[in-house]
Amino acid sequence: MNTSSNTGTAATTGTTTTAHGPRVWPALRYTDADAALRFFTEVCGFEERCTYRADDGTIAHGEVRGPEGGGVMYGTATGSNAGPASPRVGGHAVYVVSTDPDAVAERARRAGARLLREPVDTDYGSHEITVADPDGNAWTFGTYPGE
Repeated sequence: MNTSSNTGTAATTGTTTTAHGPRVWPALRYTDADAALRFFTEVCGFEERCTYRADDGTIAHGEVRGPEGGGVMYGTATGSNAGPASPRVGGHAVYVVSTDPDAVAERARRAGARLLREPVDTDYGSHEITVADPDGNAWTFGTYPGE
């Protein structure tokens, strides 16, 4: 499936509004990017925005958007797709602001994902969970929006 979408959600920073969405995009490589896409959609609740496949059928470049904003670029870590920007697979940590981390934890359990940290209230005022993606990256979903 070779799909593309160029629609974006409006993002406001100061007095400047853009229809291009988030300005910071984690870019991760996976041994199995199709498994990562299932993790993003089934566990994280993200929406697939575009998927570009290489000639061998692997995902060369994909983008997902979070239900509450933000986005991730990802692809298969093979050949030219491995790239110098993300030279290794796994071992990364991503924080996602979420109004309902408990719902993410429940989706993770239903999907058979590994919870690294059950829901917890932190001393800095966040309620959060951490779940591992298929390649072992740690995804924390928490209510702390940053300062």
